[in-house]
Amino acid sequence: MNQAIRDKYEVVIGLEVHAQLQTVSKIFAADSAAFGAAPNTHISPITLGHPGTLPKLNKKAVEYAIKMGLAVGSTITDYQYFDRKNYFYPDLPKGYQITQDKTPICMGGGVKVKLSTGEKTVRFHHIHLEEDAGKSLHADDSPDSLLDYNRAGTPLIEMVTEPEIKSAEEAAQFMTEVRKLVRYLQICDGNMEEGSLRCDVNISVMPVGSKVFGTKVEIKNMNSIRFIQKAIEYEIVRQIEAVEAGDKLIQETRNFDPATGRTSGMREKETMNDYRYFPEPDLVPLVISADYLQHIKAQMPALPWELFEKFTKVYGLPEYDAGVLTDSRDIAEYFEATCQFTKNYKAASNWIMGTIKSYLNDHNLSIADSIAPERLAQLIGLIDEGKVSTSTAAQQIFPSLIQDPTATPLAIAEAKNLIQQSNSDLLQTWIDETLKANPAKVQEYKKGKKGLLSMFMGEIMKKSKGAADPKATTSLLQKTLDAL
Repeated sequence: MNQAIRDKYEVVIGLEVHAQLQTVSKIFAADSAAFGAAPNTHISPITLGHPGTLPKLNKKAVEYAIKMGLAVGSTITDYQYFDRKNYFYPDLPKGYQITQDKTPICMGGGVKVKLSTGEKTVRFHHIHLEEDAGKSLHADDSPDSLLDYNRAGTPLIEMVTEPEIKSAEEAAQFMTEVRKLVRYLQICDGNMEEGSLRCDVNISVMPVGSKVFGTKVEIKNMNSIRFIQKAIEYEIVRQIEAVEAGDKLIQETRNFDPATGRTSGMREKETMNDYRYFPEPDLVPLVISADYLQHIKAQMPALPWELFEKFTKVYGLPEYDAGVLTDSRDIAEYFEATCQFTKNYKAASNWIMGTIKSYLNDHNLSIADSIAPERLAQLIGLIDEGKVSTSTAAQQIFPSLIQDPTATPLAIAEAKNLIQQSNSDLLQTWIDETLKANPAKVQEYKKGKKGLLSMFMGEIMKKSKGAADPKATTSLLQKTLDAL
């Protein structure tokens, strides 16, 4: 698209983010909420909405929703009631969804995002609790739809932003931060490919300076941050081209096809009146007391931005390191635990971002499968004391610690004869033997070929079987060569 035409329009985006809460059971029934079971095995008369069944609210789901609200600075609604949202899809067994329409559990709040143009806070309009629907499955080459109700009744929070996101980049960064946050809070696993975190994208365009939003379309059930970005980029172009051509956009629900990178119309968008909301008669109002709210606040973990500030200001790490370490709560906690045993915070950061993360990625493991933080601190101590080199520690001692977590780095280094020698008499013997064996190279060095120093060092390390302290050896070797 011509940039001049693109610059005539302002994009307005709002997201409706659905996060499945990691409760053991469903929000209104005792059925398991676990993912991955055989179809229609985590169901009961309550989930299926049989006559005479009554819902009972899951207290843990309420706690998790409040934690999200506290994390983003929302106001917690102290008096709430649930509503029935009536619509008739095959994957909705009761014919209605229990949700919160008039009294969302959290109001306001926001999440900071880092963009190429700077920092911005994307605000929430509200966060509400509701139950998930089931799933319609379509087998290959079959005209039939299959229904799996295992997901029906799984607790959700729906996080509705204000319509103030202005680009695909901003939407993607916002989703990245939300995913990180729900994982930090341990209220949702954030696995978008499994559908436990997904979003609907509402998007419209309007002339720059206009106060009237354009016709909004909704792209449903986006379960990939990359696809969210691509869908928005495509839809921006489609809508601007339609407006420029004088075509009328309709308010509709659209689907995104990752294979083509295009959106396509599914159905005209229902209005709020179409859902016929009314208060859920089978659930009593939910009252959040000051004591209960304080109890949840006391359980809140340190949040990513709080740890980022601590890692840069208290531990003196570069912003890059702090960003990598705070990307995951488990990694951040591992780093902090290591810092209880060492003051070389930068070395701890380097080890975690380098050798440890590389090993974990290669073996598809989590940080819990790494060596104990105390062992890492001991390994850093051996390097700082000059007893082993960093390469020896990474290539020989670290793998041995993985194999035997009860061993200490020093014990392994001693058992494998890896302790570096800094005894000047022993080092001088290795140096003299190396120089005597390479007289021609010594003469070349004396004539100015200083690059041969690394060759001599290599020979000395071979002779010492890696035991020579590189720093001490280099210094003594230069003195010996200069004296010849």
